[in-house]
Amino acid sequence: CLHECKLGRTALLIWTAAISFMLLVCLLMFPEMKGQVDTVTDMFANMGGFSAAFGMDRVNFGEAMGFYAVECGNILGIGGFFAALLGVGALAKEEKDRTAEFLLTHPVSRASVVFQKLLAVLGQIAVMNLVIVGVSILSFTMVGETVMWKDFLLLHLAYLLLQIEIACVCFGLSAFLKRGSLGVGIGLAAVFYFMNIIANISDKADFLRYVSPFAYADAADIVAGHALDLPLVFLGLGYAAAGAGIAFIKYCKKDVAS
Repeated sequence: CLHECKLGRTALLIWTAAISFMLLVCLLMFPEMKGQVDTVTDMFANMGGFSAAFGMDRVNFGEAMGFYAVECGNILGIGGFFAALLGVGALAKEEKDRTAEFLLTHPVSRASVVFQKLLAVLGQIAVMNLVIVGVSILSFTMVGETVMWKDFLLLHLAYLLLQIEIACVCFGLSAFLKRGSLGVGIGLAAVFYFMNIIANISDKADFLRYVSPFAYADAADIVAGHALDLPLVFLGLGYAAAGAGIAFIKYCKKDVAS
């Protein structure tokens, strides 16, 4: 587990720094936007499908938390792509880099290998989120705004669960892959993201909310309703458990190329 974390520390640092920096810059823009609240709110609320797609019609841009939900919520969603990369490459890279033979000759079971890799993936996601939460709180302090703790923590919890779900689903896929795994991970995360946008725009596509983890991490919904959509959250956790379970079953029976 620690070895995997060390190997991925550079990517973790880059992704965490990039997301944190964008959040900081975004929130530093709020005081200027706050002075134009009526114009900005009316403009975003009347952009039709575009407003609905990104939740701009459900929050007040004059409030720091409303601004954070829409503007910074989209930035937080980038973490889902990093989670996809972590998950989809965890098992596949051993065959891609031809290190499987060395790894599996050690006196450890395949189940232990899978568990340690999954733990490393989840650990890196946890570290990234802790840093991001800290930077966000600092950013609120810098602009002189009070953090609405319930909405703030629910929002970050939702994105943490989103990343765990995407990582675990991609982790399950990783057990089947040998080559080109990174493109698969990014592609799947992108599909999930656009599924939620389509569901927000069209009522006929509402069923997509039961597939995309971005549905229960919709920042505008969380801040406007002050709660998570628990049925969707539990469904997402079910998908995560299924992905992890499939990884264990497949990898323990797989003929691993060396």
